[in-house]
Amino acid sequence: MGGRARFSPHAAAALLLALAPLLAAPWPRQHAAVFMAAAAEPPYTCGAGAPANIPFCDRGLPIDRRVDDLVSRLTVEEKISQLGDQSPAIPRLGVPAYKWWSEALHGLSDQGRGIHLDGPLRAATSFPQVILTAASFNPHLWYRIGQVIGVEARAVYNNGQAEGLTFWAPNINVFRDPRWGRGQETPGEDPTMTGKYAAVFVRGVQGYGIGGPVNSTDLEASACCKHFTAYDLENWKGVTRYVFDAKVSAQDLEDTYNPPFKSCVEDGHASGIMCSYNRVNGVPTCADYNLLSKTARQSWGFYGYITSDCDAVAIIHDAQGYAKTAEDAVADVLKAGMDVNCGSYVQQHGASALQQGKITEQDINRALHNLFTVRMRLGLFNGDPRRNRYGNIGPDQVCTQEHQDLALEAAQDGIVLLKNDGGALPLSKPGVASLAVIGFNANNATRLRGNYFGPPCVTLTPLQVLQGYVKDTRFVAGCNSAACNVTTIPEAVQAASSADSVVLFMGLDQDQEREEVDRLDLTLPGQQRTLIESVADAAKKPVILVLLCGGPVDVSFAKTNPKIGAILWAGYPGEAGGIAIAQVLFGEHNPGGRLPVTWYPQDFTRVPMTDMRMRADPATGYPGRTYRFYRGPTVFDFGYGLSYSKYSHRFVTKPSPMMSRIAGLKALATTSAGGTATASYAVEAIGEEACERLKFPAVVRVQNHGPMDGKHPVLLFLRWPNATGDGSGRPARQLIGFRTLHLRAAQTARVEFEVSPCKHFSRATEDGSKVIDQGSHFVMVDGEDEFEMSFMV
Repeated sequence: MGGRARFSPHAAAALLLALAPLLAAPWPRQHAAVFMAAAAEPPYTCGAGAPANIPFCDRGLPIDRRVDDLVSRLTVEEKISQLGDQSPAIPRLGVPAYKWWSEALHGLSDQGRGIHLDGPLRAATSFPQVILTAASFNPHLWYRIGQVIGVEARAVYNNGQAEGLTFWAPNINVFRDPRWGRGQETPGEDPTMTGKYAAVFVRGVQGYGIGGPVNSTDLEASACCKHFTAYDLENWKGVTRYVFDAKVSAQDLEDTYNPPFKSCVEDGHASGIMCSYNRVNGVPTCADYNLLSKTARQSWGFYGYITSDCDAVAIIHDAQGYAKTAEDAVADVLKAGMDVNCGSYVQQHGASALQQGKITEQDINRALHNLFTVRMRLGLFNGDPRRNRYGNIGPDQVCTQEHQDLALEAAQDGIVLLKNDGGALPLSKPGVASLAVIGFNANNATRLRGNYFGPPCVTLTPLQVLQGYVKDTRFVAGCNSAACNVTTIPEAVQAASSADSVVLFMGLDQDQEREEVDRLDLTLPGQQRTLIESVADAAKKPVILVLLCGGPVDVSFAKTNPKIGAILWAGYPGEAGGIAIAQVLFGEHNPGGRLPVTWYPQDFTRVPMTDMRMRADPATGYPGRTYRFYRGPTVFDFGYGLSYSKYSHRFVTKPSPMMSRIAGLKALATTSAGGTATASYAVEAIGEEACERLKFPAVVRVQNHGPMDGKHPVLLFLRWPNATGDGSGRPARQLIGFRTLHLRAAQTARVEFEVSPCKHFSRATEDGSKVIDQGSHFVMVDGEDEFEMSFMV
């Protein structure tokens, strides 16, 4: 486990020497900036000058009592003023202003209101966009990224450059449709994987251990899982997220849309949830009591605050027409269980809603209790935070070498090798005397970052790094942008025809996919294909295509073109992405990433993005969505990824095919499409004790056959026989476990997975209940080996 491919000392020294002119002038030396100015005082309450014997300042009291005391001292006007994301100060009580909205999707960002990277601290570690990090299938990596974000957040706060410690990340909506502009922000299309990402990332940010019980309510920083729920459309053919009514079955809510949020709460212990813009089955999520209060708080045990997305309360009245008046909108969300409005709508209309009797003061108090509880858990009512639990985290812990190394590791481990015909990669330094670098994505540092990024510690573009590998490197952009409506194809062809090797940097950018922008097509925009094929035809040998994009693209033409020797997907790889790509190209890192989403052909765009159904409907030609339910051709499958090494997987032992019988269970009769009755059993009826007894280990032997050391994700699936047409709604297969191993060339290792039939063999019925079907279930590792388990009663 663990280990990280690095530059060799000689390679690192050579590259730094080659890049010395670049590093000397334009690139900021962040730690110099950190130490040049003294920190300002961070905002806090209950300092040395606070009045004595005030219960809300008494750290010896339970937080609930402290919060109750504070809320009881507020006037109605003061209470309502606290219900927006910019909560003003309450000077008479010594309570400073607080800004709830800060961003930290893949590193601290200054795109919210609470973080200010414009003082002595002007940068933070910028990790790859989440979709690329997810391709590592490495929860320990995800956790460490969360840890860095939590530490750097607290450092910025302690340095007096923050007005809040609540961060609205991660985005854990399932990447249901490949056209979704914000799919890049998510861990992908699988709910199990997305839930695991949510749990460990949140634990890292909040200062908890990677697993096990959480023994303290203290928060280093607060993470918020968004957007609850069934949110995955921005603006598709005039249908916007502000008015979209997602029609979602109870079955799909139970096994696709809600599981990541359940994991975020139950396993990650998140202290924040954001409700989304859209409606679900007619009800705005921020006004849905069943969703916010019954499901999140009562069923899952959520302990934290719930915020709306920005201006989501206003649109309930202004755009959706769900609420007849502004006061009704305020009442709808507060009574549903929302606590704070991103925006000022509740602050503006709360008093009139109270006067009209549409809300009570108790409704306001309930929300304030949740809000001030989080602020107290952050230690902001315990006096100067620099003298408390996280007070030793200073500016010297931002942009550390360790943090920047982690950003490089994340980029390295996420890059996916999609094609490598004839050993086109890795390139050999001695064999490349001249290199043509072509493409609009080769020399733009901003495009490496995706969206919701902050100023990075330091960034080198792929072109700049490759110039350190090959002295004779020629660059032609080829296109003006990802739109590629203005080209310089003749110049690109000329450069390609005279170079030993050619690397193209193509794909998408934030003009093509981002918040509020969905795609209409899956093909590369504009004349990109023409440029790629023209360059490939002119090159001396097969070219290398590097794709920078978040969402999938249909590159079938490149997959089948023998003049395109290799394809790399590098997502949006963050501040260290240029180095990581070069290392993979020249064999200094062995790629091991695997796709966290299905790559569909262009024909998939005939499916309306507004159709939320996961399961295929053969009668109407609806193909279904994601690898779990999709019935159609793919460009690349979920979990696909090549390596410079070859790996094999075999189960060490195969358990007895018959699981233990459980007496006294009452079968639920289900009928398949073929008319054959199949017995199924409610998981709830089996009970926790019996479910625990049914668990068993699955041990896999993994071997790296060489020739290189490498990291390798091992994926464990459950496969149901005849799932495609038996009427049960079961997925064809379902990821049930994954683990990343670091193996030396020729090394063999064993990895053990715990299989829980109640969790992994169960399926959701049409009414959303979980059942296990009697009969065969197959546990499968990477499509190479499997064993059968039969559940009998």
